Amino acid sequence: DVQLQASGGGLVQPGGSLRLSCAASGFTFDDRGLGWFRQAPGKEREGVACIRRSGSTTYFADSVKGRFTISRDNAKSTVYLQMNSLKPEDTAVYYCATASDRMCYSNTRRYDYWGQGTLVTVSS
Repeated sequence: DVQLQASGGGLVQPGGSLRLSCAASGFTFDDRGLGWFRQAPGKEREGVACIRRSGSTTYFADSVKGRFTISRDNAKSTVYLQMNSLKPEDTAVYYCATASDRMCYSNTRRYDYWGQGTLVTVSS
């Protein structure tokens, strides 16, 4: 069975940092694009960033560019999201997901499997 286990969320003050991890199993990890999405209360799920099989990255949300970094460790079958200079508007449940192929997409329908989500709360 495909499993994605997200972790690393929590409560952090504005300006702080968190690193989210998503450990995957049950499929050929290094043959897939991987994405991070987030969903704030009352809002639709939105793409944050993705990383292709090649290692190239795309950041979908302008608000995270320069603050967030997506990376992958194929040996550990894990994708990360390093989040720095966090703002209250970054508060959301963050989800990892596997793309249907080696590429990146902002459309959630192009992702086959999803982790359970990890809550990030940015507040003083």
